[in-house]
Amino acid sequence: MTLTKKIRDKNAIIGVIGLGYVGLPLAVEFALKGFKTIGIDIDKTKINSIQNKKNYISDVDIKAFRSVLNQRMLSVSTEHEQIKFADIIFICVPTPFTDNKDPDISFIIAATKEVSKQLRKDQLIILKSTTFPSTTERYVLPILEESGLKAGKDFHLAFSPERIDPGNKVWNTSNTPIVVGGLTKKCTQIASLISRQIVEKVITVSSPKVAEMEKLLENIFRSVNIALVNELAQLCDRIGGINIWEVINAAATKPFGYMPFYPGPGIGGHCIHIDPYYLSWYARSYDFHTNFIELAAETNESMPFYVREMILREISKLTKSAKDANILILGVSFKKDVDDIRHSPALKIVELLVAEGVNNLIYHDPYVSKISINGNILKSSALTKERIKKADCVLITTDHSDFDYEFIVKHAKRIIDTRNATKYVSSNRDKIVVIGDGK
Repeated sequence: MTLTKKIRDKNAIIGVIGLGYVGLPLAVEFALKGFKTIGIDIDKTKINSIQNKKNYISDVDIKAFRSVLNQRMLSVSTEHEQIKFADIIFICVPTPFTDNKDPDISFIIAATKEVSKQLRKDQLIILKSTTFPSTTERYVLPILEESGLKAGKDFHLAFSPERIDPGNKVWNTSNTPIVVGGLTKKCTQIASLISRQIVEKVITVSSPKVAEMEKLLENIFRSVNIALVNELAQLCDRIGGINIWEVINAAATKPFGYMPFYPGPGIGGHCIHIDPYYLSWYARSYDFHTNFIELAAETNESMPFYVREMILREISKLTKSAKDANILILGVSFKKDVDDIRHSPALKIVELLVAEGVNNLIYHDPYVSKISINGNILKSSALTKERIKKADCVLITTDHSDFDYEFIVKHAKRIIDTRNATKYVSSNRDKIVVIGDGK
């Protein structure tokens, strides 16, 4: 039976390596669509959680998650040997960067080596991890061909970037259009066919390189535009009398040629924070310097430092030092209504304040029970009237929908709002400082 027929008859077995924010939703979705799915992850904690039917990814529907486990459509393991049973293998492993902000594709390399050991004819390998152009062809392909099999002839290879937006209630794994670029036309056709089993709209491109670059463009586009408004927010504060939020809302009335982006305390998550450096590193190998992209990344990374200065400026108006001031931070996840703290700017702000000698610092986040700062564990404190009143400064770093902003503003002495979360609070505006409000 050919792989194409297996896919059409739903006899193809799906393998997913890496069961994080990308891999687990993907595995559950294929299992829901009637494909036997095998999930692999080296993290025993994740495997144990899944086997105990405990869902650790909030975007995965708990009923669907338990259903595919109960029906044995999804099985998981730490053993890569299980991948030999899969006809289609998705690699969904992390792609961080080093301390020097060079790409770290070691997880891709390790996963590919494991696949190569089990590789057999007519399998399809799809890399989904965000990476720099040529990763699929320069790194993944040679490792797979160490098996003695030839890509495009004996097995199929493609790149199809993930498009995960944590916390998005509209767009998810099942309805977000995806891009596919195969090593050959046949590779593209088969990768598109399996993708269409869970997503209606699949866009094909001419090569894995194009698909890899396309993914970087998506996130660098956001990085650059966020950096622009972050810089303008600082300028509005410097000039005074100009509110960047009012400026953005006014500009957004133009029906063409403009898309609104908003300032904040910095950027977080995996992609927007890391992807610009993946491309800038890759560009240097061609003696090309992506000055514009790197400057945007630097601007966004400077925002936690700017917020620190805002806090210290407000504390300086008090009769106490930073060491003795009480700071309450609201929200530490990188975006609203999620529990994802990857590269959250709030964590950097806390780290900077601790370095300044701020000892009396607590945080509240309904989604994040604890954080680690320089090896020290901080636990989320209950948000009470007494804690708000005690704080010399309340810092809003994540605009969770759960927060009662009227209540917070009413009882706070001073608020620094980095998300314009208090925009609908009409009373006590004199105690609120919003980033970019020109006060």
